[in-house]
Amino acid sequence: MSAPMVLAGSHGMGPAHKLVIQVSTDDATSQNLALNNAVNLQKSLGQDNVAIEIVAYGPGLSLLTDQSSQMKRVESLAMQDITFSACGNTMKHMSEKTGKMPVLIQGVKVVPAGVLRIMELQEQGYAYIRP
Repeated sequence: MSAPMVLAGSHGMGPAHKLVIQVSTDDATSQNLALNNAVNLQKSLGQDNVAIEIVAYGPGLSLLTDQSSQMKRVESLAMQDITFSACGNTMKHMSEKTGKMPVLIQGVKVVPAGVLRIMELQEQGYAYIRP
């Protein structure tokens, strides 16, 4: 009698696959590629089989503000279990520079520091890409 096969992530450990995507440029093509990477991976593996977090900092924070050309898409993806994290350090610096705090797209969470968040996720076993 053979032992039962156990799939990774099947015992409350969360999804079998985990990915963090860095967005640190305001280049629209790079930002669009980051979103495409997340969507394509989620389609390939299945929404329940992959955790995806997109972390934006520096000029890349523009992806997650209410002025983003990708606003509707980010809102939609956030409702499909893709996590979006905005760098608190970048937001603070933008606020100091402009006199007002950037307004984020609904569903975006703020983390203390983008680079720190990426490091924490990698320490938790997340694969890392920067398109």
